Amino acid sequence: MSGRALRVGLRVPPCAPVGDLVAFARDAEAAGLDQLWFPDSQLLWRDVFAVTAAVAAGTERVGVGTAVTNVATRHPAVVASAARTVGEVAPGRFVLGLGVGNSSVGPVGMSPSTGRALREGMATIRSLLAGEDVDFHGVTSRLRDPVDVPLHLAASGPRNLRLAGETADGAILLSGVAPGPLAFATARVAEGAQAAGRAVGPTGVPITVSAYCRVTDDVERDARALKPVCVEIARNGGGAALAAAGVDVTAPERVEGVYPDLVHAEDWDAAVRFCDAYVSDEAVVRFAREFCLVGSAKEIDARLTELAAVGVDGVFLQHVGSYDLPHRLLADVARDVLPAIRSR
Repeated sequence: MSGRALRVGLRVPPCAPVGDLVAFARDAEAAGLDQLWFPDSQLLWRDVFAVTAAVAAGTERVGVGTAVTNVATRHPAVVASAARTVGEVAPGRFVLGLGVGNSSVGPVGMSPSTGRALREGMATIRSLLAGEDVDFHGVTSRLRDPVDVPLHLAASGPRNLRLAGETADGAILLSGVAPGPLAFATARVAEGAQAAGRAVGPTGVPITVSAYCRVTDDVERDARALKPVCVEIARNGGGAALAAAGVDVTAPERVEGVYPDLVHAEDWDAAVRFCDAYVSDEAVVRFAREFCLVGSAKEIDARLTELAAVGVDGVFLQHVGSYDLPHRLLADVARDVLPAIRSR
């Protein structure tokens, strides 16, 4: 196991009035969570920077981060200014998580950021937050009153994983906790870091793993709710990784009757029914056991111990759904998961 305690975070969709989000954050802080991660999608939720600023002002210790914002719907200069503002509210507690912008771009007919756009956007944000001059199409500008904010890159494909290792202050892995895909992802981050002369792990680029989590004694019953997640992974190029883990999934060419997409469905039950034709109950149970943290508290603790042993610095846990706060997951993690982690 690594010498540092595994940091445990929680994904919190900004799906409620800001006062409710701040109250939830205070509960999470009191429960001992290390980090709260807020996703960004302008039509689905409240504005992520307004929310993280409010949460940062309403808490004292817990880390706050975006998971993730983007440079497609938001200009890099706008991202830098917003990040500077939240960083000023919570010195040392705010992490700027960036990604390609899937759930932000899709509902407005845009495409996710290309690798080049993401690289250039990150470089611009970094320079602005460092107080450096930046050239914008022949106009040289800088950010007044810059604040140092760590930039973490969320990635699943090999190019962006290498980019995270090369240039980011941390990598957010979207591959889940299955040993094979996790080893592949961390190896790509390491390649990028080594190419840039950087280290990985406890003394280098921090690794945070995103995973769906459910404390349950009936995996067969509760895994069914993960079908939209499993199918969406297959649709986004993860079919080979699923197959290698023994998860048989067919990727539909089109998704019909589900808004806005499978993993952000407003009607989750409808999304599950749609996915019944593409992944069996047996296959999704295997997916839950291999790629997710689904099982008894003892089983989840064992998986977290394994993650720490291979150099993962933190996890951020997700519940199914995007339009309710993860009260049950927080309660389960606080009662059954955190005590075991803290006792090690």
